[in-house]
Amino acid sequence: MHTNYARISNISATLSSCMMALLAAIALSSFLFTADPKGDLHVASVQVVPGNARRYANKHQEFAFVNFNVTADLSPLFNWNTKQVFLYLGAEYTNKQGVVNEVVIWDKIVRNKEDARLDVSGRNKYVFRELSTSFNPPANYTLKYNVMPYVGVLTYGEAARTLEPVAFPQQHQL
Repeated sequence: MHTNYARISNISATLSSCMMALLAAIALSSFLFTADPKGDLHVASVQVVPGNARRYANKHQEFAFVNFNVTADLSPLFNWNTKQVFLYLGAEYTNKQGVVNEVVIWDKIVRNKEDARLDVSGRNKYVFRELSTSFNPPANYTLKYNVMPYVGVLTYGEAARTLEPVAFPQQHQL
């Protein structure tokens, strides 16, 4: 005869093993669906203005303001295991010292398939500044995404990219 404690222990061990097997199957099934969302990214204008850093009042820097148009269909990324999609617009450029910088200038969280069709015209949400003296070479802009599942690994990808590098104009005086 088994005690009640032994019976409860066996039932909970069986249920937790079944739950772990189910979660592993859900995570592995997400790899069967490969999605390739397509979008279009156009940088309408870039303005460069001089300014002072917030922390160091005597340090002069350049700030860039980017106006962009994004159209994308992210609905192929959504399946039964997709919790949300983190979407961000990044600018990649090389400064005068030869260091490659990648800066996130705009982001959005898409929580369901109904909101996955984007048509956004906007301006950078975050400060885009150059720590050295000035923006010099052109920048490439990319629209990237991060799929956050309920169970499993995060997947990353690129939805759109500018066809040509976009040059920074000469700075404007305010």
